[in-house]
Amino acid sequence: MKFELSAADPHSKARAGKITTAHGEIQTPIFMPVGTAGSVKAVHQRELKEDIKAQIILGNTYHLYLRPGLDILEPAGGLHKFIGWDKPILTDSGGYQVYSLSQVRKIKEDGVTFRSHIDGSKHLFTPENVMDIQRTIGADIIMAFDECTPYPCDYKYASNSLNMTHRWLKRCCDRFDSTDPKYGYEQTLFPIVQGSVYKDLRIKSAEFIASIDREGNAIGGLSVGEPAEEMYAMTEVVCDILPQHKPRYLMGVGTPINILENIALGVDMFDCVMPTRNARNGMLFTKNGVINIGNKKWANDFSPIEADSDLFADQVYTKAYLRHLMHSKEILGSQIATLHNLHFYLWLVQQAREKILEGTFYEWKNKMVKVLGTKL
Repeated sequence: MKFELSAADPHSKARAGKITTAHGEIQTPIFMPVGTAGSVKAVHQRELKEDIKAQIILGNTYHLYLRPGLDILEPAGGLHKFIGWDKPILTDSGGYQVYSLSQVRKIKEDGVTFRSHIDGSKHLFTPENVMDIQRTIGADIIMAFDECTPYPCDYKYASNSLNMTHRWLKRCCDRFDSTDPKYGYEQTLFPIVQGSVYKDLRIKSAEFIASIDREGNAIGGLSVGEPAEEMYAMTEVVCDILPQHKPRYLMGVGTPINILENIALGVDMFDCVMPTRNARNGMLFTKNGVINIGNKKWANDFSPIEADSDLFADQVYTKAYLRHLMHSKEILGSQIATLHNLHFYLWLVQQAREKILEGTFYEWKNKMVKVLGTKL
């Protein structure tokens, strides 16, 4: 993997760059649609490429490991071939899912024992086998195994967890470096900065992760319930330490406003289930604010979902029609809403990139964040 910086905004820490992987280039800043189990919900791969113009998608190690399973993915030739996707894929390590399974898992130095949410079967994730699992899934970018601490989290727990995550990272690197990719192309390992919302722990972790000297780095343990201001503060601290010449990935973030503010702090890559999950619940993101399409006010509104029909591909559909589909529980409603939200997110980061290249990002960002949270 290679990363090249193309431009930096003169009034913020935002930057535009290019990541080159075995499955193609990624123009940053970028948003990665989440394809948890090998599918971005309600979206066809053709639509991802041609309509949404997604450059990279995310798969989930925990879910793919349980179903369809490595015994299916490996003979298929890896996830790319299994799902018919020829662009880059990133897989998370399963650490967040382990965090969310707090009632059915046990964390020890060796790894994490957990029970499947599908059938209750018992499994063990270690730094070593998580590297092996992600090698077999075949992602271009794979994540180190870490513990994602909850919020709130007391200092002692956060510190102990951080130290364990660093020990796990060394084991991840040793296993990754001693094994080869299975499908004839290179893979890249990203470490993850942790430390909850404690500045000294975030500094300690960022310095340690920088010293590991991998091709890219991630920031985890945020967007787990903390106020946005604390997220931004921790992101800024970390981005000031992580190397400038390597991509920075903020995991699980977030709202359109979160994304723009974190781009301004120096983040290059994002993922979040928000655009797809919220779409299925009738929440649409637009350039002028947020629409709850279930509201009665849209029942007789025959205008396009997004006012600027030159920018969005779904303008054949009106608010009234989409509201009807959602109220009727028609599958097409979820498809249209999901396409719209993903298109909007990809449009947003593309606009951010163009503004960075022009040197006008900061002023544009400040205008956008004033309206993006408006409820229409």
